[in-house]
Amino acid sequence: MIADDKKKELMTQFCIAYCGILSKHSLCATGITGKYISDATGLKIERLLSGTHGGAQQIASRVSYDEIDLLLYFRDAAAEQDAEVSETERLLLRMCDIHNVPVATNIATAEILVRALDRGDLDWREIINPRSEYNRRHKTFKI
Repeated sequence: MIADDKKKELMTQFCIAYCGILSKHSLCATGITGKYISDATGLKIERLLSGTHGGAQQIASRVSYDEIDLLLYFRDAAAEQDAEVSETERLLLRMCDIHNVPVATNIATAEILVRALDRGDLDWREIINPRSEYNRRHKTFKI
């Protein structure tokens, strides 16, 4: 989970609303966003670096290693962003496109994806990912 400064409160409110679903999953977030959410919900969240200190890059790296199944990235689209932030955002979204990671950049899409996660609609990622725990146990794919 990542939220721009003006979207941290919205992300926190979203996580309060969907705490029951989110609590069933391993969660990670950039530092400050993770602190806000954890403090408000009690959810166990692995906190990475803050976004400005490399947290978004850490998440992009995890995406590239198929360690992220869903990205909630609430962006402040109205804010002017500097070139470094824009480049980081492009990298992160590119990694999600390459590795077929669903991304929600607003609350409407986040709600759809979190409900789909709860129903098991995103389990296809476990089936097609040869490095997934499921496939290591069942050896259904050969690398």
